[in-house]
Amino acid sequence: MATYFISRHPAALAWVKTQNINIDHWLEHLLDLSLFVTGDVVLGTLPIQLVAALNQKGVKYGHFSLTVPPQWRGVELDLEQVLDCNPEITYFHVEQMKNTVNITT
Repeated sequence: MATYFISRHPAALAWVKTQNINIDHWLEHLLDLSLFVTGDVVLGTLPIQLVAALNQKGVKYGHFSLTVPPQWRGVELDLEQVLDCNPEITYFHVEQMKNTVNITT
């Protein structure tokens, strides 16, 4: 079992390191789901369909989130700015629904 942090942002990794979370692997992008096995933990900000796929494999997902003010959106934040954005990791379990609803206009 391993813990992965997936982010291309150095300040996000710097924040995680201040939280005493043992990160075994840091990946900038999630390119291959076969890398993960049951019992692994993935931390990051991933699209919901990837979270569902990870959860289906028995991988625990912790979502890294910030409350970013409008003036900082699209800007590479430093650690001080990340700290100002109330960073947190919240764990989610996502399952894809079998039945889908078609929405027509």
